[in-house]
Amino acid sequence: MAHAPVVLTIGKASQDVFLQSSKDFQPYEHKGVMYEQLPLGKKIHIDDMVFATGGNATNAAVTFARQGLHSQYVWTLGTDITSQSILSALDEDTVDTSGVVQDEKLRPSYSTILLAPTGERTVLNYAGTSAVTDTGAPLNLDVLDGADWLYLSSINNMALLEKIVHRAAKAGVKIMMNPSGMELAEGGKLKAILEDIEIVAVNKEEAQELVEGESLEELVRHLTHYCPVVLVSDGPNGVVATDGKTIIRAGMYEDVKVVDRTGAGDAFGSGFLSQWSQGKGLKESVVFASANSTSVVTQIGAKAGILHKSAKLHEMPLHEKPF
Repeated sequence: MAHAPVVLTIGKASQDVFLQSSKDFQPYEHKGVMYEQLPLGKKIHIDDMVFATGGNATNAAVTFARQGLHSQYVWTLGTDITSQSILSALDEDTVDTSGVVQDEKLRPSYSTILLAPTGERTVLNYAGTSAVTDTGAPLNLDVLDGADWLYLSSINNMALLEKIVHRAAKAGVKIMMNPSGMELAEGGKLKAILEDIEIVAVNKEEAQELVEGESLEELVRHLTHYCPVVLVSDGPNGVVATDGKTIIRAGMYEDVKVVDRTGAGDAFGSGFLSQWSQGKGLKESVVFASANSTSVVTQIGAKAGILHKSAKLHEMPLHEKPF
């Protein structure tokens, strides 16, 4: 039996509290911007409240674990009840958290999420505290020596990102990256990093910050000058992906009622890597990524809908052609 790939994720974790109010969390549009309006001095009725854990890296780690990979999570957390709750949730999904450094002076990220009936949300976020510096201290990056893949999303620190990528490349670890807005803002440095990246996943607007192009196919083709495997998504318009040999355009996996969009992007990126890292082809990896993302938006929280290995998939709208 082939050994399950070891996939490492590095980044912040959070405790999320989801609040629903079908009466008072109604979205409205003003000058092209959608808002949720909360009047001051009024008691707002809440229909339901759900506690869940989040954070791009931990969301991805759960996908890898549920797909039978050896999933490892590395970051710093506190010793408070919220940090313990985050670790307990990861442990339940068999994510290896032995690389997490705990310090009583630290506090994790905390988000209160106001869910509109449409599935859109307003997030009130406390960033938390961390001992992680530009140099990576106190993270033990030697854990990279035992990994097959590294999944990076929203490190939000270019110096640290450069250090992690260069350390992983030195160890021969393959890398998939879903860059954040802060990283995209430093496009020159990010492009330099991409030479060590195997897979990059971005949405259309993010891709246009890095390369020229109007269509998804143009953007995908231009990004292959920096990275061999590229995924560019465009919300309900689907995704275009390439491995330099084939280009795949995929639509929505299926039409579902959107309950909460939190974690949809994480589910897509990690869903793709969970299959690709096991030797699956571009088509199979895109189908699973789409199914995983679709499942996540049908439930509250970023992790509840993440698919297990036993999930049965069906065909989806998809067009394939040579690169």
